[in-house]
Amino acid sequence: MSNVTVEATNMLPILEKKLAFLSGGKDRRSGLILTIPLSSDQTSMEELSATLDYLLSIPSQKCKARGFTVIVDGRKSQWNIVKTVVLMLQNVIPAEVSLVCVVKPDEFWDKKVTHFCFWKEKDRLGFEVILVSANKLTRYIEPCQLTDDFGGSLDYDHNDWLNKRLVFEKFTKESTSLLDELLIINDSDKGSAVDREKSADCALLPSVDPETVLQTGHELLSELQQRRFNGSEGGGQGGPAWCPMEEELLAQPQVMKLLDSLREQYTRYQELCRQRNKRTQLDEIHGKVMQVVTWLQGPGSELLKTQQAIGDSMRAAQALQQKHEEIESQHSEWFAVYVELNQQIAALLSAGEEEEVLELKALQQQLSDVCYQQAAQLEGRQNVLQAAQGFHGITQELSQQLDGLLGMLCADVAPSDGASIQQNLKLLEEKLQTVEAGLASLRQKGGLLMEQMCTQPPWPLEEAEETPAGDQQDNTQHVQTVMEEMQLRKQRCEDMVDVRRLKMLQMVQLFKCEEDALQAVEWLGELLDALLKTHVRLGDDSQETRIMLDKHRKFVDVAQSTYDYGRQLLQATVVLCQSLRCTTRSSGDTLPRLNRVWKQFSVSAEERQQRLELALNFHTAAERVLQQECVDPESLDEVDSSGKTLLDRLTLPVIFPDGTEQFFGSPSDTAAAAEGVRERLLLVEERRLQLQEVELHNEEEEVLNGQEARLDVIGEELSEKEEEEEEEEEEAAGQQDEDLERTTQDC
Repeated sequence: MSNVTVEATNMLPILEKKLAFLSGGKDRRSGLILTIPLSSDQTSMEELSATLDYLLSIPSQKCKARGFTVIVDGRKSQWNIVKTVVLMLQNVIPAEVSLVCVVKPDEFWDKKVTHFCFWKEKDRLGFEVILVSANKLTRYIEPCQLTDDFGGSLDYDHNDWLNKRLVFEKFTKESTSLLDELLIINDSDKGSAVDREKSADCALLPSVDPETVLQTGHELLSELQQRRFNGSEGGGQGGPAWCPMEEELLAQPQVMKLLDSLREQYTRYQELCRQRNKRTQLDEIHGKVMQVVTWLQGPGSELLKTQQAIGDSMRAAQALQQKHEEIESQHSEWFAVYVELNQQIAALLSAGEEEEVLELKALQQQLSDVCYQQAAQLEGRQNVLQAAQGFHGITQELSQQLDGLLGMLCADVAPSDGASIQQNLKLLEEKLQTVEAGLASLRQKGGLLMEQMCTQPPWPLEEAEETPAGDQQDNTQHVQTVMEEMQLRKQRCEDMVDVRRLKMLQMVQLFKCEEDALQAVEWLGELLDALLKTHVRLGDDSQETRIMLDKHRKFVDVAQSTYDYGRQLLQATVVLCQSLRCTTRSSGDTLPRLNRVWKQFSVSAEERQQRLELALNFHTAAERVLQQECVDPESLDEVDSSGKTLLDRLTLPVIFPDGTEQFFGSPSDTAAAAEGVRERLLLVEERRLQLQEVELHNEEEEVLNGQEARLDVIGEELSEKEEEEEEEEEEAAGQQDEDLERTTQDC
C-alpha cells in the first residue's frame, strides 16, 4: 500500500460531495471499478481531480496493475462535461485505466456522438472508451459488481465509507506517533543509572493513552474483518458472497502490524513503569514502616500504660471507655497505615527479586510484631473496660432493686381483700427473685472482670518495669468488696422478706376463710331456695316417693356439710385475727346469718321429710288396696283418712323460728301435687264400689247355682236309666247273634 500524502480530514468537504468513489466492485478482469457520478450542477474539475488523486492513492500497486474500469455517469450531465472528464482521465491516470464506460442518456446524445468518437482516439487516450446505456452496462460488468444506480445489487454507502476512512487514518496517525514516543521512553531506560534516576523523576508519559489507541485499533480491525469497511457485506443478492476489498482497500495487514508493534512497545513501557514504581515503593514503604513502629512503641504504648483503672461507678467506667475510644481512634489511623503497608509489601513480594524479598519480609515481620502486640494490648484493655461496665451496671441495678425491696418491706400492709394480698405477695416474691438473679449476675460479672484483668497480655520486658503493678491489686480488691457488700444487703432483705411473707400468708388465709364462710352462707341460702321452690312433688307411686325421700336425705346431708364447713371457717377466722392482732376484723354478722339460714333450712327440710313420709304411707296403702282382691273396708277407710291428712298438710305453710311463713313452690305446683293424691283417692273409691258390686253378684250366683245343682241331679238320674235300657238291648241282641251262629254251625 502506497503512502497517503493527503489525509481525508484535510479534504473532507470535497469527499463529502461524492464526485467519485470506489464502490468495491470489480470488472471481469478483477480490476477495481471507479465511478464518477456527474450531476446537473457544474462540476469543479479541480475538486474532481483532487478526489481522483486521493482515491487512486488508496489501492496497492498490485491492484493498480490490474487496471481500473471507470464508469462516467453522464445521464444527468452535459456532453461537454463528460468529454472534459474523459480527457482529464488521460492526464490523471492514463496508464491505470483499462476501460471507460460512459453511461449516456437514451435520447439527446446521438447526433453529437457522430462528431466525436472515443474509439478513434484510443491510441491517443491510452484506454478504451465506450458509450453505453445503463441497462446495457451489464454486458461489460457483472450485475453483482454494479451499484443500484446502474441496476446492480452491490451495496455502497458513501458516508459510511468516509467515516471508516477517517477512523483508519486517525488510527494510523495516532499509532505511529505513539510508537515513536514509546520507543524514546523505553530506550531511555537503557542508559546509565544516573540517567535512569533523572528519568524516574520526570513524568515520562505518552501524549496519547495507549489503551484508547489499542481499543480503537481492535475495533477498526474487527470492522475490517467483518467486511464492513465500505459498507459492503459481500456480493449482491444474486451474486457470490465475497469481499472485493479484502486485501486492497481494507488495509488489514497494516492495522494488524501497527497493533502488534503497539502491544510490544506498550508491554515494554508497562514493565519499565512497574520497575520504577517498585523502586519508589520500597523507599516509601521503609519510611512508613519506621514511622508506624516508632509511634506504636513510643506515644501509643505510653497512652495505654496510663490507663489501668476500672472506675468505682458506671459513670466513671463510661468516662474511662470514652478515653479508651480516643486512644483506639489514634491507633486506628496507624493500623490503617499498617494494613495498607502490608498489602503493598505482599504485592511486592509476589514479583520481587531475592534481595528485595528478604528486605521486605524483614520489614513485614517487624511491622506485624509491633502492630499485633499493640492490638492485643488494646483488645485486652477493651475487654477489661467492657467487663467493668457490665459489673458496675449490674451493681447499680442491684442496688436499686435492693432499695425498692427494702422500701416495700418498710411500708405497712393494709390490703382491702385477699386478691390485693396475693398480688402484693407475688410482687414481693418477684422482687426477691430479681434480687437473687441480680446477685448471681453480679458474681458472674465480677468473676469475668477479675479474669479479664488477670489475662491481659503482658508488656515486653523492656516496657514491663514502667507498668504500675499496684493498680491491678486495687481493682481486684474493689470488685471483691462490692460483691461482699451486696451479699450482706441481700441477706438482710431476705430475713425481712421471710417475716413479711408469713404475715401476708396468714392475711391471705384470713381473707380466704371470710370469703369461703360467706360463700357457705350463700350456698346454704341457695339450697333453702331450691328446697322451697322446686321440692314440691310427692311422687305418683310408692317407688317414686321412696326415691324422692332418699334424694331428700342426701340433699339434707349436703346442707349439713355446708353448714359445718361455714362454722369451721368462722372459727379459723377468729384464730387468725388473734394471731395477727387484728382487732378491727371479726366474723361480723356472718355467724348469725349462717345460723338463721340453717334453722330455716332445718324446719323446711323436716316439713318436706314429713310430707314425703305421709305420701309414702298413702301410696303404699293405696297400692295394697288396689292390688288385693279381698279388701277389708277398714283398709279402705284407712287409705281415705291418710289421703285427706296429706291433702290437709299440703295446704299448710312452713313456719320459721322468727315467725315468718313460706309455702313450698307456687300454688300451681301445690295444686298439681294435691291433684295426684286426689286421683289416687278416686281410684280407691272406685275399688270400694267394685267390691260392693262383687258382693251382690256373688249372692245372686249362689241362688242360681243351687237351682242348677237340682236340675243336674234330675238329669243324671234320667241318663242312668237310659244307659241301663241300652245295655239290656245290647245283651238281647248279642244272645240272638250267638244263637244264629250255633245254628249255622249245626247246618
